[in-house]
Amino acid sequence: MRPSRLSSPRVQTIGPSRRALLLGLLASGCTPGAPALQGGWVGTHPERGHRLRGELPRGGGPLKKTGVLIVGAGIAGLACARALAQRGVDDIALLDLEDQAGGNSRGHSLAGSSCPLGAHYLPLPGAEAREVNELLHELGLAREQFGRTVWDEKHLCHSPQERLFIDGEWREGLLPLPGSAAAREQYRRFSALVTQAQRELGFAMPTQHARWKPGHAVLDAQTFTAWLDANALIDAHLRWYLDYCCRDDFGAGADTVSAWAGIHYFASRHGFHAPGDETGEREPVLTWPEGNGWLSARLAAPLRERIHLGRTVLRVTEQREGIELLAWNETTGAPERWAARAVVMATPLFISARLLATPPDALRTLKQAHAPWLTANLALREPLLDRPGAPPSWDNVRYGSTALGYVDARHQALDPTPRPPLLTAYLALPAASRGGLLAKPWQHWAEVVTTELAATHPDLPGKIERIDLCRFGHAMSIPTPALRGSAELAALNAQRGRVVFAHADLAGYSVFEEAYTAGVDAAARLSL
Repeated sequence: MRPSRLSSPRVQTIGPSRRALLLGLLASGCTPGAPALQGGWVGTHPERGHRLRGELPRGGGPLKKTGVLIVGAGIAGLACARALAQRGVDDIALLDLEDQAGGNSRGHSLAGSSCPLGAHYLPLPGAEAREVNELLHELGLAREQFGRTVWDEKHLCHSPQERLFIDGEWREGLLPLPGSAAAREQYRRFSALVTQAQRELGFAMPTQHARWKPGHAVLDAQTFTAWLDANALIDAHLRWYLDYCCRDDFGAGADTVSAWAGIHYFASRHGFHAPGDETGEREPVLTWPEGNGWLSARLAAPLRERIHLGRTVLRVTEQREGIELLAWNETTGAPERWAARAVVMATPLFISARLLATPPDALRTLKQAHAPWLTANLALREPLLDRPGAPPSWDNVRYGSTALGYVDARHQALDPTPRPPLLTAYLALPAASRGGLLAKPWQHWAEVVTTELAATHPDLPGKIERIDLCRFGHAMSIPTPALRGSAELAALNAQRGRVVFAHADLAGYSVFEEAYTAGVDAAARLSL
């Protein structure tokens, strides 16, 4: 990658001789007689979602009845069910095609330790995130003391929090230092522009809590790269970092996402602080060994009897007297029929468009792209040899890479017993890789991940005990230009009646705060 010219995320390739060597290392464990690498796909079942491409089954057995059907038990679906239950609506059923609730916020277990399958942290919410703040207080993560919020330090990211591998060594923090006075001026100017946007336009997370203004529309109409170019923000280090932030939150680079999204990333949180800015503090985050699986497990627990897993929904039909739904029971291998008074579509919007027999016009005309993701959890036999500089941290990123780095799932563990790290690596992939995620064997993607990690840890291939990989073909909505301010999203966010929508897609991008708030809002818009 040339940092001065931003590009879409791509998988780096390696030459034949290096590929052969790495495959040999993976197969043999690096030492003669060592067992072959153990691993495989976990977490998702693409073949279930692809049932939508076939013919609908006939029959369905006895009709199951409930008051409200929620299609999708991700964060939005769980939040909606929780909000309805708090209103006294008990007749609820959640259907999800996977075997574990939580969507992109699920946990995994490897080598006797918890680790994330997807989302792995939650920034401390601002005042606008009222629904999320209420949840975190109820879960005991926060409390009010003398008029201020106090967070339980067990759940805040332990130090050291993050580091960047650059110029042959690890440095604290992820923002590269400017290499010259001119570069430092660009860092400060970007910081000032973010502050100005915060003051004059207003940004919030969840985004629906910020009033949409003409200035937002101007930003939404262009790519982040075009906006950076127009403001002469061309420093290579700054541009790489901003591109990394976009890929981390949006699944695509600065040349793909809108300028609204690029500025929203900072302006809806704690701004952007140039190196040397004494007012800037590292953004505190909540995290757990299993990532946001800690949150989804606690959302799902009170709803356990209402969640029906391994149900692939095939068709949702609104009728005069209510809703009829056809699903496929993955355990019994047979269709199921459901009837309800109302339905909440807590699935990605492009999936909702295929499931509904008569989708609304806004859903049919909406154009929304989704990024494929790959996560990999690696259990190691022994600790890694470290390079010079900052010590091992929770979040570890390599400068210049199009991968997103890795976190150590054991970083948050309270057990002081020394153990090798349990790494969770993240790759946001281009849409062209979606077919390869489905068709290529797990060993191919283990090689991709290991090649990336070996760039900073050359001894890693011979120390892998097991690698579990999770693929998300449509992991997150990409906030491309004109998506956030589209009439279609506005209409779907406002829809009321017996069919409503609840998903982070409604915000144009995918994070916990948006998904949770969308679920709570949907419960309020549902006609019962």
